[in-house]
Amino acid sequence: MTQAATAVVRRQIVVNAPVERAFTVFAERFGDFKPPEHTLLDVPVTATVFEPRVGGHIYDVGADGSECRWARILAYEPPTRIVFSWDIGPTWQIETNLALTSEVEVRFVAETPSRTRVELEHRNIDRHGSGWESIRDGVDTDTGWPLYLSRYESFFGGDS
Repeated sequence: MTQAATAVVRRQIVVNAPVERAFTVFAERFGDFKPPEHTLLDVPVTATVFEPRVGGHIYDVGADGSECRWARILAYEPPTRIVFSWDIGPTWQIETNLALTSEVEVRFVAETPSRTRVELEHRNIDRHGSGWESIRDGVDTDTGWPLYLSRYESFFGGDS
């Protein structure tokens, strides 16, 4: 397997919802399914904000009012596609050099009028440079993207 092939994490689920609702729940309720303990802040998270527009951010707000902007919205195409950056480096700190960030694409594909396949691809993880494997390994475990998708799926009854 090549390095480039291992620098991608792919997951997918099917939810019992029309594509428009699947998209809307992902964008509008992101903070409700993101585990609050998944933060770089030193205080409890009171909210995770998803700004639904290109140029917006995903960020955590701490109990003391502090903010941690850990992603940038790169594409926002209702109801089929969202792409955001992953601005967290291999040492689990904010990466300010945008050339050293990866991206997450989430596609919403209508399988029927009432079922949607949600495809998540976290790619270009090797852009993070030395130690990028720790990011891949972290997001590919049961406490990474599978946890996020499982919690997201629960908004639709979880019986897909």
